[in-house]
Amino acid sequence: MGDVAMTVPVIHALATQYPNLSITMLTRKRFVPLFATLPKNVRVKGIHLGQFKGIRGLGRLYQNLKCDGYDAVADFHDVLRTKYLRMRFRLAHKQVAVIDKGRAEKKALIGHGMDAAPLRPMVERYADVLHELGLNVVLKPYEPPHPTEDDWKDILYPLGNPATDKPWVGIAPFAAHADKIYPAKQMRQVAEMLADAGVQVFLFGAGQNESDMLKGWERDGIISVCGKLISLLYEMYLMTKLKAMVAMDSANMHIAAMMGTPVISIWGATHPKAGFTPWQQPADRILQANDLACRPCSIYGKKPCQFGDLRCMNSITPQQIFDRVMKEISQ
Repeated sequence: MGDVAMTVPVIHALATQYPNLSITMLTRKRFVPLFATLPKNVRVKGIHLGQFKGIRGLGRLYQNLKCDGYDAVADFHDVLRTKYLRMRFRLAHKQVAVIDKGRAEKKALIGHGMDAAPLRPMVERYADVLHELGLNVVLKPYEPPHPTEDDWKDILYPLGNPATDKPWVGIAPFAAHADKIYPAKQMRQVAEMLADAGVQVFLFGAGQNESDMLKGWERDGIISVCGKLISLLYEMYLMTKLKAMVAMDSANMHIAAMMGTPVISIWGATHPKAGFTPWQQPADRILQANDLACRPCSIYGKKPCQFGDLRCMNSITPQQIFDRVMKEISQ
C-alpha cells in the first residue's frame, strides 16, 4: 500500500498539469480510497487480483482494459502481472513505458547505509515513467481536500468526540515486516508520555490483531482509530488534522505524508537512502541509528536481524521520539 500511496502526488501532478488528459489508475480494490482526493480527470479502476489469476485471468484483464481504448500505458510496478499486460499493449502498438526500480542499486546499498549516496526517490522514478511517454510532469506540493462538515461529524462521533483544545498526534506503530517495527513496549511508552504532556493521541492500525493490541493502549488522552471509522478515506481525513504522525517505514507513513501531515518516521532494518522517504518531509523528521554499519540489512525489511537484538530500533529511545514530536508541535 505504501508504494501505491507514493504514486498519488505523481498522478495529481499529471492530472493538474494535463487537464485534458483522461487518466485511469489500475490498482487493487482496497487501494481505491487512496485516490479519492484526485482531480476529476482521474478514474480509478479497482480490481480483485483473485479474479484474474494465471495467464487466462490476465488475458481477460487485458481484454477488459483494451475496451477502454488507451493510447499509452505507464507501468509503475514492473512485476510479472504488469509485464504480461504491457507486452499485450505493445503487441497492440500502444506506447508503453516502465519504471526503473533500480534493483541493482538497492541491492548494493545493503550493509552500506553509512557511506552510500542516497538513491533516486521512488516518487521521482514514477515521474520518470511519464517523462518517457512525453508527459513532462513537474512534481509540486499540493493541498489535499479536507473533510466536509458532515464527514467530520462521522469521523469524530465514533472516536468519542475527542477534545479539540489539545494538539492532536497520530501514532502508526506497525509495518509489513517485524524488523521495521519499533518495539511495542517502548512505543506504548511514547503514547503515554505524549498523553501525560497534554496531547491527544490517535493510534492507527489495521486488522484484528493490531486492533486488539491498540485497544489495550487506550486510556485518557489515547484513542485507537482501528476499526472505528467507516473507510480508509476517513482515516486520511483525520490525518490532515494532526500536528504530527509518528510512523514506521510503512503505508501509514506514506499516506500521512501524502495528506500533508508532518511525519516523524522511525527507521530500523530499512534505510531512507533506498528512496522510500515520505513525500516532501525534511530530513530532520527521520529518526534512525546512523552509526550502524549493518543498515540496511534488507531493502524491504524482510530479513531478520543478524544479531537477534534489533539494535537499530532499540538504539532509539522513547524520549528521543517524544522530544521530536513535541518540537514539531511547538513550531
